[in-house]
Amino acid sequence: MGIIKLQNIRTFSFHGCLEEESKIGSDYRVGLEIKTDLRKSAVTDDLNDTVDYVLLNRIVVEEMAIRSKLLEHVANRIIIRIFKEIASVSRISLSVSKLNPPIGGDVEAVTIEMEEYRT
Repeated sequence: MGIIKLQNIRTFSFHGCLEEESKIGSDYRVGLEIKTDLRKSAVTDDLNDTVDYVLLNRIVVEEMAIRSKLLEHVANRIIIRIFKEIASVSRISLSVSKLNPPIGGDVEAVTIEMEEYRT
């Protein structure tokens, strides 16, 4: 088995419970780690034998573009879509961070983390 990581995927998105967040948006960072079998692609050197990280990035960016009130909700959509579109993924670990959240304090980021296994 092996792990593929996409670190600090940057998006500008419009998530949040406050109405103003749907208008002004905010910067986000997403970290994605998937577990898959890399043994075949290590031998064949063929993109068709691995998980294409371009596709993983596209899924994250597309789902982050769909407004959600909660970071948990957008993270869950990303997880569901990866499992649906990429059969060889057995585990997903995902973090979504809102930078400079409007929570009335000097906070660099709020982050949620989720981990799911294929059932």
